[in-house]
Amino acid sequence: MTKKESLQLFEEKKVRTVWDDKEEKWYFSIVDVCGVLTEQPDTEHARNYWKVLKHRLVKEGNQTVTNCNRLKLRASDGKLRMTDVADTEQLFRIIQSIPSPKAEPFKVWMAQVASTRLEQMQDPEKSIDQAIVDYKRLGYSDAWINQRIKSIEIRKELTDEWARTGVQQGLQYASLTDIITREWSGMTTKQYKSFKNLKKESLRDNMTNMEIALNMLAEASATELSKQRNPNGFHQQKQVAKDGGSVAKAARKQLESKLGHGVISSAKASDYLPNVEDKNE
Repeated sequence: MTKKESLQLFEEKKVRTVWDDKEEKWYFSIVDVCGVLTEQPDTEHARNYWKVLKHRLVKEGNQTVTNCNRLKLRASDGKLRMTDVADTEQLFRIIQSIPSPKAEPFKVWMAQVASTRLEQMQDPEKSIDQAIVDYKRLGYSDAWINQRIKSIEIRKELTDEWARTGVQQGLQYASLTDIITREWSGMTTKQYKSFKNLKKESLRDNMTNMEIALNMLAEASATELSKQRNPNGFHQQKQVAKDGGSVAKAARKQLESKLGHGVISSAKASDYLPNVEDKNE
């Protein structure tokens, strides 16, 4: 199944979730839910609570626990670990076994999460609106958010153009992205993330305004060059990607010459936005 991991907030508490595109349903980290409902001080205590509860439910013959899935979710140290997850229906049943005054509000919240996702699928603008709300909550400036949302639009135009010319999603998209990034920044995507000391975090969410602007210029240039040249497939798109990146490279070099210093920064969002570190866990 195609899974998209995201972080949801219930009363400012983190709940790791995964959206399954094929089944069109959410999966929730049971450990996180236990921690929220029982107000555990940390993940270790929440994990122990779920371990005891799970053992009891299994002994009672509870089929919901038996049928729960396990998915790799990002832990607080940035590593992916197998974690017990439950869909909305399964979680409703598990919550019945957790004495908590937060149980009913949490059920309402779960229903809202599910309905919001379905609305976003039908109306992409709502997904953008939600992204703006999330970025604002994390403390990003309005100027940065506007650029980031625009960069998403430009990226979508580029990937649509790649699809039109026969480029395959996955490795080929990643390779072309790498070519563009390396050309304008002098670093591959992996090197760029290492330069900013990022692990699993999004590189684009940790770019400065100037870095986003240069990356947008590179991707927009690649899109326009592709439309003009009409390349056929991945191999012909590689040169287009390089040429698109070179446009932004020239702009970067000229600006750095005028400024007298580099514009690619090692800073990441958590260095200047106190709430972002939690988001990237």
